[in-house]
Amino acid sequence: MRELRIRVLAAVFVVAGVLSWAGARLWSSFGTLPSVPLAAPIVLALIAVVLLATALSLRARLKAQRERRPEAKGVDPLMAARAVVFGQASALVAALVAGMYGGTGVVLLESLDIPARRDQAIYAGFSVLAGIAVIAAAIFLERVCRLPEDDEPGGPGTAPAA
Repeated sequence: MRELRIRVLAAVFVVAGVLSWAGARLWSSFGTLPSVPLAAPIVLALIAVVLLATALSLRARLKAQRERRPEAKGVDPLMAARAVVFGQASALVAALVAGMYGGTGVVLLESLDIPARRDQAIYAGFSVLAGIAVIAAAIFLERVCRLPEDDEPGGPGTAPAA
């Protein structure tokens, strides 16, 4: 399984932000603007909490397993792989959504004197922050589930001794 690349997430964020900004500018020229729902930052924050809770739970279980505690519950490799895939998918979607709301938020900054637009700009800002939290939690989850590298001589990937 491949690791998340920060560059890919940043590129998704920037492209989505630029496209959203252009679309919001065009939409604003007609006198209206798409709304940023209050639920957007809440849902993203909930996803970040779920990812963080999963990562902390897996980290504690893996630590207990490494220390060979008798009460330690094992970690099913398939379950860990599913958690990582969920985290990676969540990070990609969060980068896209955060970029989209970030671009819209930039357009909304031009009209902060209108209370409704100010509220929308605040929701957009919180959505970007919650999207960043999802990405951070997903990267942490991925790091927790990373397999230890084989440092033993003669292990996979090393040349045989002569």
